Amino acid sequence: MKTTREIALGRVSGGYEYLADEGDPNCRHVVTVDWQNRVPRAVVKQDLLYTLGSAISIFSPSRNNAVARLEHLLVHGEDPGALGAGTAPSTPTQHPEDVVDDPESKPNVAEVAADQITTRIGEEFSGHGFAHLVAELLRAEGFDVDEAPPGADGGIDITAGRGLLGLESPKVIVQVKTGQIGSEVVAQLNGLVSTHGADYGLLATWTGLSKPARDAVKHQRFRVKVWDSTDVIDALQRNYERLPEDIRARVPLQRVWMLRDES
Repeated sequence: MKTTREIALGRVSGGYEYLADEGDPNCRHVVTVDWQNRVPRAVVKQDLLYTLGSAISIFSPSRNNAVARLEHLLVHGEDPGALGAGTAPSTPTQHPEDVVDDPESKPNVAEVAADQITTRIGEEFSGHGFAHLVAELLRAEGFDVDEAPPGADGGIDITAGRGLLGLESPKVIVQVKTGQIGSEVVAQLNGLVSTHGADYGLLATWTGLSKPARDAVKHQRFRVKVWDSTDVIDALQRNYERLPEDIRARVPLQRVWMLRDES
């Protein structure tokens, strides 16, 4: 899912159909799918992301125990790795005449680059370090920022505001979570915004929101904003030259121009 950088997982529940009346000729060949879970790309290990980042739309993955790991992702929402969680290696039988392509050797380069950046940030800025990264991104965006020290913070990790003293609008209260956010966190932040006289609340999360939390945010969309891993990476790339040297050293980036794939 390119808009949220999540991976949707489901099972085929019906046979093939041809939709002759479908206006888009590229959307006429369909099967019914029961979509059962969505997970952020940040919880999937790099080797499996290479497989899922194939430029081919439909294929049967065979490398790095992919099938068993996808089953585990569907149920538990986490990737156990090629040999993790007691999964047995998956070795589907293939005959030479059945193999028409090798999609797993043709990853989408842009997706691979984004996944590498995601992995590096996840490794370098765990725990309170992620809150510090978010604070530096807000400073680069022009906010005056106060960071709460590690430990109990009363639900407020960062306060940010505009102006010389940080007292001008928009005034923002920020909660930062490396784990998935539940609906109770949204309710807590909404209350803190009112109690402290802020204008908005910002939820910064590395592994996304639960479905109840997403629903809660929809009802507070003019009061609560969410930064997921995609938004954090976008902010990092947008403000990269304005970030402190230590942040840039921990996430060394370079711009690369290449021809777009128009196939």
